[in-house]
Amino acid sequence: REKKKAAMNIFRFAGDMLHLVSILVLLFRIHQSSDCAGVSLKSVALYQIVFLTRYLDLFVYYVSFYNTVMKIFFITSTAAVIYLMRTKAAKSYDANHDTFRIEFLIGPAFFLALVFNYAFTFSEILWSFSVYLEAVAILPQLFMLQRTGEADALNGFYIASLGGYRFFYLLNWAYRAMTESDYSDRIVWIAGLVQTGLYADFFYYYIKSVREGKAKLKLPS
Repeated sequence: REKKKAAMNIFRFAGDMLHLVSILVLLFRIHQSSDCAGVSLKSVALYQIVFLTRYLDLFVYYVSFYNTVMKIFFITSTAAVIYLMRTKAAKSYDANHDTFRIEFLIGPAFFLALVFNYAFTFSEILWSFSVYLEAVAILPQLFMLQRTGEADALNGFYIASLGGYRFFYLLNWAYRAMTESDYSDRIVWIAGLVQTGLYADFFYYYIKSVREGKAKLKLPS
């Protein structure tokens, strides 16, 4: 996988902003109310693993100021969410419903990275691992939502923003494929399609809830 600076486009920027907003919303909620009810710590931890393994080149490979700032933000802000959930908001964390076995996600993601990668090197295997793991990192959160049967407005918006981020990145990849003759990234495309597909059921009920003006997203029992 050749590292090169990708040109910014509206779809990538929109995806980045939704991703940024999703974390800011979560940080704001936990910091202001000391409440993380309905938030899966396991999903947040998986995203932190994704960022740490993907951005190992942060201080050795420079792409752009924007790229560097975003990488640092995602690593530090996700670490802050984990810290707050473990300390300030620990009493509200619902461990009884956050029970997804994340080893069943980490193990297969690492196996896929060993088998399907662009080069059998340490950095490329970790990069591939981060792509495969990100595709399923939301599963503990969706599993927790299924078990509780509802999500408040902020938590629903947090999940929707994460899903929206990946959807806009799909549009970004499609746009690049149409405008850049040498662009191809099958690992990212396939993982991105899987990740977006996992949100389909959630978005159906989320959009329905928003259109009906409900304060909480409720799933059918």
